[in-house]
Amino acid sequence: MRVVLLGTAAGGGFPQWNCACELCKAARKGRLPSRTQECAAVTGNGRDWWLLNASPDLRTQLSATPALWPGPGPRDTPLRGVLLTDAEADHVTGLSELRGAPGLKVYAAPPVRAALAGARAALERYAAWEWADSLADGGFVLAGGLVVTAHPVGVKVPKYVPAPRPDAGGPWVTAYRIEDLASGGVLLYAPCVGDWSPALDGLCGEADCVLLDGTFHAADEMGTAVRAGGGQAAMGHLPVTGPDGTLAALARHAGARRIYTHLNNTNPLLDPSSPARARAAAEGVEVLTDGAELVL
Repeated sequence: MRVVLLGTAAGGGFPQWNCACELCKAARKGRLPSRTQECAAVTGNGRDWWLLNASPDLRTQLSATPALWPGPGPRDTPLRGVLLTDAEADHVTGLSELRGAPGLKVYAAPPVRAALAGARAALERYAAWEWADSLADGGFVLAGGLVVTAHPVGVKVPKYVPAPRPDAGGPWVTAYRIEDLASGGVLLYAPCVGDWSPALDGLCGEADCVLLDGTFHAADEMGTAVRAGGGQAAMGHLPVTGPDGTLAALARHAGARRIYTHLNNTNPLLDPSSPARARAAAEGVEVLTDGAELVL
């Protein structure tokens, strides 16, 4: 299994266009690497590729990744579809970049598919896609020899959804366990995590590699980094630090390769020279750049 980290930043990217925090200023001056919004691609055979989420930066990400370039025919593409973890704007807006490509298959939880009803209808006018329930019993098999199961990890409803719809019950946020039938390698992809449950802990214990939500370093980060006294909560994302933070939870799974993604522009993990990055590295947890490739 090959996995390419197409983007590793949270919504808005890094630097964020309307933010003048110290980290964003450092990125604009070239002192820190810029990052596009979180998205990944996975394949089991090098020919059939599947996107994990579809960021607003998708066109740039595809152009920067030769394995995902079109060909050999004028309209051929190695992309077979998309696995959505949620309905957040930074994970679904990129679907519009794929319009006109026939035969793509999109997996998502029932409330996510319901929230995207309008977008689905618009995309259908360009080309026929198949939309499947990611939480279907028994999971599903992707072209290329990958076996996938989806697992609930959060209930956060996107801000653009006015209220939960009657037909949109069930979990809003899922993680994906992806196993390569040929190698036996297991990836756990969880860029949004609102609760560290025993089930999630068990999934980490089975994985060879965990791509995990690293949005906020601390629970009060938005308030301290952007505006004093703001004190915003972590918006449905578990913080990295603290007694209930993900870094402590990941310490129980030292046998897996552990990588943070979906980093908010206020997160000190973005700075390779920061004490935050040093602490994560001491625990064996990585922060990689856009374009990094993993082999399982």
